[in-house]
Amino acid sequence: MAQFHCNGIRCPLLVSFYGMKASEQKITVHVDRDLLASARNVAKGGITDTIRKGLQLLAAKEAYAELRKMRGKVKFSIDLKELREDKR
Repeated sequence: MAQFHCNGIRCPLLVSFYGMKASEQKITVHVDRDLLASARNVAKGGITDTIRKGLQLLAAKEAYAELRKMRGKVKFSIDLKELREDKR
């Protein structure tokens, strides 16, 4: 958090640029126009939304890989047949 001095007293200052949250960071990215257009078409959104979705998918990739490593190693106490009957 940024701070400023007011009459010798340190005061916290929440800085807001362009309506950004304190946890956000403004960046400049150089990307291929065709790649961005293709990604925006799939994401059905603007540039910022498309970049966010792409970063979220990339960040989740490792978590998905770890889950795949656990496949077949986790024992569940739930009977699948019983679970399906419970839905009806």
